Amino acid sequence: MNKTNTNPRARRAKKTRMRIRGLDIKRLTIFRSSKHIYAQIFDENLDRVVASASTNEADVKAELKNTGNIEAAKKIGQLIAERAKESGVDKVAFDRSGFKYHGRVKALADAAREVGLNF
Repeated sequence: MNKTNTNPRARRAKKTRMRIRGLDIKRLTIFRSSKHIYAQIFDENLDRVVASASTNEADVKAELKNTGNIEAAKKIGQLIAERAKESGVDKVAFDRSGFKYHGRVKALADAAREVGLNF
């Protein structure tokens, strides 16, 4: 039995990544845990991370009272968009890693769009 497709989030993530692979643009990937949220922009052609941000960084932790809420996700969305622009990236595909698009995931995406990142 194939155990990789028994987890609904893993199944959704795999399906989304296969669609993004055909677009041939950089990918904004997120991961959320109960305490933190992480975001990375990958360039799949070069197999490297272009920009990253997380609530686990010391300067971000110092600014936030709680790292696992919508405010923290907004901060990470702004930060990843700023770092992407510094790296010359303005258009990405949003890979939500199988997480449903609401709450912290939506807050991160909206904040990144407000700063000027296009998806």
